[in-house]
Amino acid sequence: MAVNAGRAAGSFPFSAAGPPHVARSTNARSEAADEDGQNLWSSILSEVSTRSRSKLPPGKNVLLLGEDGAGKTSLIGKLQGIEEYKKGRGMEYLYINVHDEDRDDQTRCNVWILDGDLYHKGLIKFAMDASTVKDTLMMLVVDMSRPWTALESLQKWASVVREHIDKLKIPPEEVKEMEQQMVREFQEYEEPREDFPASPQRRNTLLQEDTDDSVILPLGKDTLTHNLGMPVVVVCTKCDAISILEKEHDYRDEHFDFIQLHIRRFCLQYGAALIYTSIKENKNIDIVYKFIVQKLYGFPFNIPAVVVEKDAVFIPAGWDNEKKIGILHENFQTLKIEDSFEDIITKPPVRKFVHEKEVVAEDDQVFLMKQQSQLAKQPPSAAGRPVDSSPRVPGGSPRTPSRSGTSNVANSTPIPAGAKKIDPNMKAGTTSEGVLANFFNSLLSKKTGSPGGGGNTGISNSPSVGSGLPVSAKKSGQKPVLTDVQAELERISRKSDSLSPLSPISPMEEEAS
Repeated sequence: MAVNAGRAAGSFPFSAAGPPHVARSTNARSEAADEDGQNLWSSILSEVSTRSRSKLPPGKNVLLLGEDGAGKTSLIGKLQGIEEYKKGRGMEYLYINVHDEDRDDQTRCNVWILDGDLYHKGLIKFAMDASTVKDTLMMLVVDMSRPWTALESLQKWASVVREHIDKLKIPPEEVKEMEQQMVREFQEYEEPREDFPASPQRRNTLLQEDTDDSVILPLGKDTLTHNLGMPVVVVCTKCDAISILEKEHDYRDEHFDFIQLHIRRFCLQYGAALIYTSIKENKNIDIVYKFIVQKLYGFPFNIPAVVVEKDAVFIPAGWDNEKKIGILHENFQTLKIEDSFEDIITKPPVRKFVHEKEVVAEDDQVFLMKQQSQLAKQPPSAAGRPVDSSPRVPGGSPRTPSRSGTSNVANSTPIPAGAKKIDPNMKAGTTSEGVLANFFNSLLSKKTGSPGGGGNTGISNSPSVGSGLPVSAKKSGQKPVLTDVQAELERISRKSDSLSPLSPISPMEEEAS
């Protein structure tokens, strides 16, 4: 019994833990499972970290500068897809949605729009500081409806940004690195190929590293002479106004080539791209968006340069050089390359009708009341025209007085009392000559001392002879000489007596008889 008990006691461990080789195999499987679990978690963590690194980076900025009315806010509103927008004051903040279709990732690109007044240039510090300069793209907006302001505006705002960057406390080695990055991107530009992927895939970092060994050409003497260390793009808005400039201000193709020449020279100095846009015609708006995401987020860009269309020019950074710009000289006929921009592209004279204010007529009743009050203040003689007592014909005009009309004679100056009326049946010539002859004969033939003679005729009461000559002439012995008037009157009297024997008797002759 003791042995059996011992065996039973000795056999207990084997029944509980099993044989030694079975225990070792179990431990190996558990360790392998733990390793597999750790590998699974490590793979998940590595994938998450890889995805986080490949996400679109936040904190990218676009800074817009330009004159008032150049269309800065309208351009960003078009990129956002907003039809109605409100312009701010000082510094505006907007954003652009950036979407990566391959990785289903999305972020926002900050957009800062500075007011066109230089008074607000101090607000740039809120949009770009020392830590965000490397993540900022500068966009200079030019109004092509006013091309005479283009070059001055570009130089002014570029100098404002240059002044702001110089004030930032950026380490010199970092500034040098930023400038070298701009030079490298300009030199490494390549023309897009036909087999270039059209989808917005992210740039392959391995391919980018391989291109570092490619041949790099040196820069021209006028290229990147004003390196800001940040990408720059010049956007010319309202290019649909080119046709209006041609019709109204006699602009020709050589004028637009002259403008493009100077703008491209400016872009070459700052290493900037050039894009002609039109919001009204929706022209090249997509190029602006693709250029922004390519410079800030590394998206591919496969749009070639366009220089043929004068209202849709696109020149990417790194494509242009002095030799290509020199092609524009061949189209000049009356202009020269050394001509000053301000002397050729001048502001046209302002037409008067542009600034004339609209005159709104006042209400009719108000106008009539004013006239009534003014008439009431005037004296009665000036208040209106004198009343015309002459009869009017049905047409409303007064009838012209007639010599043969009895009614008109009656309405004229009244005949003195005692004088006979003129016979209306007599001829006009006979009547007038007879009346005048009889009247003056009565004056000449009046005798001295006739009663009432002086009062009726208006002649003085001095003594006179039958011929009407003064007495003093008789006494002096002078021969009475009739004047020409008296001779004419006697001739008329004789003629009238011979023509009408029944001539009317004058009142003076009646009194003498």
